[in-house]
Amino acid sequence: MLSLTVVGVVFGVVFLAELPDKTALAGLMLGTRYRASYVFAGVAAAFALHVVLAVAAGSVLTLLPHRLVQAIVGVLFLIGAAVLLLKKDDEEEEQARKPADQSFWKVAGSGFMLILVAEFGDLTQIMTANLAARYDDPFSVGLGAVLALWAVAALGILGGRTLMKYVPLRLITRVAALLMLALAAFSLYEAIA
Repeated sequence: MLSLTVVGVVFGVVFLAELPDKTALAGLMLGTRYRASYVFAGVAAAFALHVVLAVAAGSVLTLLPHRLVQAIVGVLFLIGAAVLLLKKDDEEEEQARKPADQSFWKVAGSGFMLILVAEFGDLTQIMTANLAARYDDPFSVGLGAVLALWAVAALGILGGRTLMKYVPLRLITRVAALLMLALAAFSLYEAIA
């Protein structure tokens, strides 16, 4: 059953965590060089695959005792928040190979492969697995996560430079870290309460 609350929470957390990520910057770079719709098709397909894998991993965690899962999820959220807070601000952008031509399959394939490789084990993939375990609602978590990742990709491809002029990357990162700390505290409270 679809829970709009879960979709909204997951969307917000994943969106804020992915926005300062290097893959959003890579999407921006590809979007400035190639047809935006082709780039988005490849990037969106890669993100959808990552969300399916993350939700499946998180769903496996729900087979464990509830308190243990909450403790694991809380610790993983703490780690995620620490990673965001300790992340260097001047991280290098991912560089993608320029496709030989502007055909749909070349451009979409380039975007797909870039995101597929760059996002394996990424913070947002781990966070999505945590949220799937936390809420035990794979469809709502998956929908919220994929919509957030697609929204970030679209922003990166179509208007990332403008956003970064008005919203400092450091602020976005701090807000995402604070949200993860709040989720960690709530999960750990449930584990010991």
